Amino acid sequence: MRKSLFFFLLLITSSIGFGQSIDEPFSKTKMSKDLAVFKEIRQKVNSGLYKYRTKQQIDSVYNWAENEIKNLTTYREFYNLISEVTDYEGSLHNDTSIPNKKRQNLRKEKTGYFPLSLKWIQGEWLINSKNGEIPLGAKIISINDIPISEVISELNKYYTTDGQNLTGKRLGIRTHFSKYFRLNYGLQTNFKIDYKKHNANKSEEIIINSVSYSKYYERFRARHSKPFDQIYYADLDYDQKYSFQKIDSLSGLLTIHSFSMGNESSEEHKEYAKFLDSVFTKIKENKIANLIVDVRQNGGGDDPNDLVTYSYLTQRKFQENKQAWISFKKIPLLKYYNIGIPKFIRPLLVGKYNRQLQDNFPLEKDKNYYQNENSDDHTIRLPKKNAFTGNIYLLISPAVASAGSLFASMVAGNENTITIGEETIGGYYGHNGHTPMEYKLPKSKIVTRFSIVNLEQDVPQKSNQSYNRGLLPDLEVTQSFEDFIKNIDTQMNYTLELLKAE
Repeated sequence: MRKSLFFFLLLITSSIGFGQSIDEPFSKTKMSKDLAVFKEIRQKVNSGLYKYRTKQQIDSVYNWAENEIKNLTTYREFYNLISEVTDYEGSLHNDTSIPNKKRQNLRKEKTGYFPLSLKWIQGEWLINSKNGEIPLGAKIISINDIPISEVISELNKYYTTDGQNLTGKRLGIRTHFSKYFRLNYGLQTNFKIDYKKHNANKSEEIIINSVSYSKYYERFRARHSKPFDQIYYADLDYDQKYSFQKIDSLSGLLTIHSFSMGNESSEEHKEYAKFLDSVFTKIKENKIANLIVDVRQNGGGDDPNDLVTYSYLTQRKFQENKQAWISFKKIPLLKYYNIGIPKFIRPLLVGKYNRQLQDNFPLEKDKNYYQNENSDDHTIRLPKKNAFTGNIYLLISPAVASAGSLFASMVAGNENTITIGEETIGGYYGHNGHTPMEYKLPKSKIVTRFSIVNLEQDVPQKSNQSYNRGLLPDLEVTQSFEDFIKNIDTQMNYTLELLKAE
């Protein structure tokens, strides 16, 4: 969620004085030092450390990591270990990245990368490239004799999600499969691929040469599914982020691809507010009874766009959060804080940020610091006078995150809402968000980024909703194989058929 209490000076500085290959040797002493620092950072700064895992579970994963170091020899292997621990916590706002120069060197690599684009369709990983060595739509069974299920399980650690959500990880894997494979397994000369054509009885085997980093992404940009899923990757202009259209005399479609429109003072937010007021005035005047709300590409954005939108789709009083807290009074461990300035003057620069944190989280309870009733997050909001009272059909997908998942979860909590699609990457009951912070490990220069505010969202208890999962649909609908081949929207067509049956 791109809501900030203050502006942090987050400069990712390049490392000086050590090698730039991720495959270089890296000493166990340095690994142990950095793992200890990483653990200390999480314990002192990250309020979400025990959100989805018990203390016993977190202690166990660190014990595993400490023991695992004895089996590691390279920088890449250590980065993978830190990624594993990062992912285990369960927060889509967690991110662990290698230094810029190492990342730039990956991009320069001329060989070693998997050459084909893949996409998850109905439980299988399919070829998403036309005119390649393997036919479009063929199912991958194994790569270099590793079952694809095992490959995916290994690569999941690189794309974090809230709780124990798995659907969201498919987004990162479909985009960066080749890079993730290289990070996990190293550079490969070629790939032995066992695959099966659609409806074939027997599998086939082929050996394909590796390609460069840039060649893989060139092929990904030319993927078969681009006409269908490009909106997820697009840098949207303001007039592409939302729209409304009538479907028939009784039904309409409200599409919101993003809440990135600035806060109350921005012109883009003001234009969006005018759009909503106009749309819902017309909906009421035209006696629209059914409204499809499509947020399948909404990865979040700025407050209060999500809340203003919800005020047109509810009949209840509401607030953004039931509670929100952080785990420190003053920013800890400043010597590792990644702001690109000398350590000795960092306390001077972060002083005002500490005061703002203390103003926003003034209530101390069990050594944590909570917002009070004066916080904007706890402001009681009312439905708009033209708020919709008919049937809502909410379309969701794994791409729905942060402010998008907060909004979707609130709408899904309405009694007049049917939720259709796939589980969201963002949690239903809450998440860690709002304010990102970055730290840099001293030896490896690995940067760890996470959001520090632990949020409990203002949503009702639902019998079909697990605490450690994203928003679960009432009706799970995924794209079919036939619609994948034709780039047809299975979920939208399913919803339109529901409306016809009403």
